[in-house]
Amino acid sequence: MFPIVEKTVLNQDVVKIKISAPLIAKKALPGQFIIFRVDEYGERVPLTIADYDREGGTITLIFQLVGNSTRQLAQLEEGDSILDLVGPLGVATEIPDDVKSVCVIGGGVGCAIAYPQAKALFNKGLDVDVIAGFRNKDIVILEDEFKAASTNLYVCTDDGSYGTKGFVTNMLQEQIDSGKKYDMVIAIGPIPMMKFVCKVTEPYAIKTIVSLNPVMIDGTGMCGGCRVTVGGKIRYACVDGPDFDGHQVDFDELMRRNGTYREQEHECRMMKQADNLQQTDK
Repeated sequence: MFPIVEKTVLNQDVVKIKISAPLIAKKALPGQFIIFRVDEYGERVPLTIADYDREGGTITLIFQLVGNSTRQLAQLEEGDSILDLVGPLGVATEIPDDVKSVCVIGGGVGCAIAYPQAKALFNKGLDVDVIAGFRNKDIVILEDEFKAASTNLYVCTDDGSYGTKGFVTNMLQEQIDSGKKYDMVIAIGPIPMMKFVCKVTEPYAIKTIVSLNPVMIDGTGMCGGCRVTVGGKIRYACVDGPDFDGHQVDFDELMRRNGTYREQEHECRMMKQADNLQQTDK
C-alpha cells in the first residue's frame, strides 16, 4: 500500500498528490512514469512523475480527471492509500552535453510533465525558457513552480484571459524570430500541439523531443498497445520512450490510434452523465 501524504486541488479538473514511495523516489528521473491501481478492481493507469523527493521518500503526481480511475484517485484524501504503484518506468530524458539553451513547452496538464524537465535542466545551470499554454486563466497550473525553475517563463492562453494571447507555437516562433538560439526544444502536451511545435522547429534544425502518450497497459512492452512509428520503425513508448525525436514521429498515426476507443469512451461518459441525472432526480 502507498499512502497519500499530501493532496492539492489545482483546479476543478486537475489534482496534485504526493505519495510515500521511497524506492521509486530513490530511482526516479525526469521523463519517467509510474503505473498505479487504486484497488484490486482498478485498471492500470500510467502517470508521469511530476516531482520526487529522495530524502523524503515521496513522489508527486499531477493528473487530470478524465475517466473513472482518475476520478477514483481524486476522491482519496491524505492518509488514504492506493494499492499498487510500479516504477519508475520508461527511459529518462537524455540531454546531450553540448546543450546550453533549452525551451521547455507544456500544454495544459502536460505542464505537469514538463515541470520536472525544466527543473532538472535549470538546476544543471542551463538557460531554460518555459512556454506554458492553457485554454484560459482558470486552468493555469504550476506558474510559481515554473518561475523558480526557468530563466524566462511565458504563459499563453488561447482566449487571452491571462499572459499572452495565442498558442505556444506563436510564442516559440516569436522567440526564434527575435534571435533566441535554442539548442533543444522539449514539448509535452496534446498531440496536435507537439506536432505543430515540431513543424516550427524543423526548418531551423532545432532538436525537438516530445513525450508521447499512446494507449498503455502493462508498461513492459509486452501488450503492444503503446506502439508508435518513429523514423519509419515501430517503437514502444513504455520501454523505448516516452521521449522521442519529434521530427521522426508519425503524429497522424498516433492520433488515429489514440482515437481507437473514442466511441466507447463517449458512450461511457454519456452513461455516467445519465447516472448522475438519475441520482439528482432521486
